[in-house]
This record gives sequence, structure tokens and C-alpha cells, in this order.
Amino acid sequence: MASYKTIAAPATAELVEKKSRFIGQIAPVTTEEEALDFIAGVKAEHRMARHNVYAYILRGGRIRYTDDGEPAKTAGMPTLEALQHAELEDVAIVTTRYFGGILLGTGGLVRAYGDTARAAIKAASVVAVSRCVDVVLEVPYSLYESVVRTAEACSAKLMESNFAEQVLLTFRLLEGEEAPFLLKLTELTRGECEPLVTAPFDALF
Repeated sequence: MASYKTIAAPATAELVEKKSRFIGQIAPVTTEEEALDFIAGVKAEHRMARHNVYAYILRGGRIRYTDDGEPAKTAGMPTLEALQHAELEDVAIVTTRYFGGILLGTGGLVRAYGDTARAAIKAASVVAVSRCVDVVLEVPYSLYESVVRTAEACSAKLMESNFAEQVLLTFRLLEGEEAPFLLKLTELTRGECEPLVTAPFDALF
């Protein structure tokens, strides 16, 4: 089952190098429109800055970066490489530079932008997203504990329990791993409970 790594929420990190202030802002995005909106928002927030360098990676292979006026391959490329090294997808990062009056040179710029991107990634919560399905079924109270134990044995996570006349349960599994669980449920309930399997979706697992 294919999974990918992204971040759970936006994060920010700052670095000062020879009086230049670098502010790295990273955010989860799922489309190019979201990435460009995030970039535009950061640029608007820091419109007085000398540079707003960005990079983003979307699932499906869409990759973009810019040096935004810095010497070629000294800003956008090290920012992008930080994302690639962390194996992140569906993520965008903007590093804002307020110039401090001292030139850093090409090597200094590469280090500063790369370090700022890595610091922003470190400040973020990296999560794995997998293709999942939910299995929903209603069982009598007498079978509740047995069904839960069976789910644990099949690596199905209990997501929700609703206790009414019977117990409505929702379990989550990786896509493609639901068949053994469904078979055991049929055996356990003697075919009297009909599980509903949702369409596959992306979720933390």
C-alpha cells in the first residue's frame, strides 16, 4: 500500500546569518492553487523583504521553485532539496530574507536557505498518509469485545463506537488489507452482520 509523507500543519522557523534575517514558512498543500495562494500570502505578509524564495512538491511529480532574485541555484534549489531529502510531498515552503547589509556569497546563501528550510521542516509535524478504507458494522453487545479483539488481530483501528440498541463500530484499515478482517467478521457473526466498506481515501494511519 503506497503512502507518502507530508506535514500536519503550517510551521515557521527563523535564522540570522551575518545580520540577514531568514524566515522559513512551510505549509501542507494539496493543489497548485493552494501552493500559489500560500506563497502569495507570505509575499504579502513580507512585501518589504528583499527576497521571498519558494519551493513546493505535489504528489504526481509537480515541482516548482524560484530564486526570487538571488543568484541562480543558491536559494530555491537548496530549499527544494531540503524538501526532497525529507521525502515530503504536498508541501510548500517560502523563505523570506531581510537583507542585513553583508553579502553572504554563493556558498553562504546555499547554506542559509538550506538551513532555514530544514529548520522549518524540523518545526513541523511530519505525518504519513496512507490509502485507507473504513469498515462500518452494527453488532449486538454480546459480540462487542470479540469483534474488537478480532479487529486488533487484523490491524484494524477502532475509530468510533456508538452505543445504542446495538453497537455501531467503525474500523480503519489500509486499502487491500480488509479481506481477512471481513472474513473473520463473517465467521464471528455467522453472517448476521453485514459490514459496509467505504471507498478508499487518504488518511493518517
